[in-house]
Amino acid sequence: MNDYAQNIKSSQVVLVEFFATWCPHCQKMMPVMAEIREKLEDKIGIFQYDIDKYEQLSDDNKIETVPTFIVYSRGKEVWRRSGEVDMEVILNKLRDAADGL
Repeated sequence: MNDYAQNIKSSQVVLVEFFATWCPHCQKMMPVMAEIREKLEDKIGIFQYDIDKYEQLSDDNKIETVPTFIVYSRGKEVWRRSGEVDMEVILNKLRDAADGL
């Protein structure tokens, strides 16, 4: 099993972000991701992948726009959104996936 497959099953709920260092929208989302990590790191898995370093993984996950956020619940994708996303939207999706978190 590859690392990604293990990571998305590492916790009941997992948040994945695909980003690029050159992307201004990704840069705007970095503080949001940092705050989510600070709030929930002990409750969920959080993984960030640079599409330039993980090209095959990005292709495998059909990443066409960055940033792209994916929420997994018990290893299954339950939500996906690309572009800048309000932190509350992400937190609500994580809570939904975790039955309240």
